[in-house]
Amino acid sequence: MNNEDIQVQLVDQNDNPIGQMEKLQAHIEAKMHRAVSLLIMNSKGEWLLHQRAEDKYHSPNLWTNACCTHPLIGENYEVAIKRRLIEEMGIEIKGELKHELDFTYFAKLNDNLFEHEYDRLFSTICDQEPNPSPIEVKDWKYISYEELKKDIHNNPNNYTEWFKIIFSKISDKRK
Repeated sequence: MNNEDIQVQLVDQNDNPIGQMEKLQAHIEAKMHRAVSLLIMNSKGEWLLHQRAEDKYHSPNLWTNACCTHPLIGENYEVAIKRRLIEEMGIEIKGELKHELDFTYFAKLNDNLFEHEYDRLFSTICDQEPNPSPIEVKDWKYISYEELKKDIHNNPNNYTEWFKIIFSKISDKRK
């Protein structure tokens, strides 16, 4: 399936479905739609990040959380992120994920595209070695919270807009 074939669920501020739209069109028109994100920490407490592939139509080459996607129409958030984690990172999570929070955000991206998403964030602890798809992922790494905090502060343009928001919200929860 290419980006034009994927339909996203348009929603209001409370995650109530209000329609469907092709994914790319939703990013062009800045329509709020569902997204889901996953944080993975290993048993040492390090965060798994991946660098988006060069050919991604938005936010290429930027570092971001372990996995993020849009649920398919009728697909629940947890099923969607587990599916995409296998596709992107080659990691299969068997158990339940921890629901951290839901949030909405709006961000201008490259090439006159926008993110306007209702994002559900999950987390899990996992020590599986990633086997990423080169179509989706350029690189990956584990990084400590403190190193990540410093790098986001010093090099914010190296990270996706949604991951900077996620990191800020999770940092606030840690206080």
